[in-house]
Amino acid sequence: MRVLCLVLIFAASAAAGEYVTFASGSRLRVDRHELDGAKVRLYADGAEMVVDGWQVRGYEAEEYAAPAPAAVPVSAPAVAPVQAGAPNPADLADAAADKYGLPRQLVRSVMAAESASNPLARSPKGAVGLMQLMPSTAKILSANPYDPAQNVDAGARYLRDLLLRYNYGLWHALAAYNAGPGAVDRYKGVPPYRETIDYILRIDRDLRKKPE
Repeated sequence: MRVLCLVLIFAASAAAGEYVTFASGSRLRVDRHELDGAKVRLYADGAEMVVDGWQVRGYEAEEYAAPAPAAVPVSAPAVAPVQAGAPNPADLADAAADKYGLPRQLVRSVMAAESASNPLARSPKGAVGLMQLMPSTAKILSANPYDPAQNVDAGARYLRDLLLRYNYGLWHALAAYNAGPGAVDRYKGVPPYRETIDYILRIDRDLRKKPE
């Protein structure tokens, strides 16, 4: 059932909608928008984002078979080569996805956005490894963040828990993974942070890629 719900979410994402261009330069696909005084409400995948009108530069209609939007530069750690005997990051992602009933490409995409699939990645805030677990989060999940297999397993479990928390709203779950559930709850949707918007956009774009 969990996989079915997520498949339906991704299928809905493929329907025609529109692209919103922000003053920051970010570009985000949404199903529709509504003007609410000085605010703009953006809707997609069952999630709602409220931003100030001045933050929006314009809108562009999306055709059903429109080409993928241009890539938005996002800084990421360099990909570390897989050492002999070391677990393959893609295999770790797939195993964790299967264990928690998530689409494999979703877990792979989150891993790529978080750490460029680098087990040695460290963020300035102290996040560790492939899916960038904070030590405090890893402790709650009873995982060793420095062990690649435990790190990815715990990251996938945390993502699954966020999807459950937000009733399988993919945007909500991704925003909470990036900015924390507190920010999502405070804004009652995706917080208007450029980093979070770019993060969601990057994963959304990755999920839309056609299999090679």
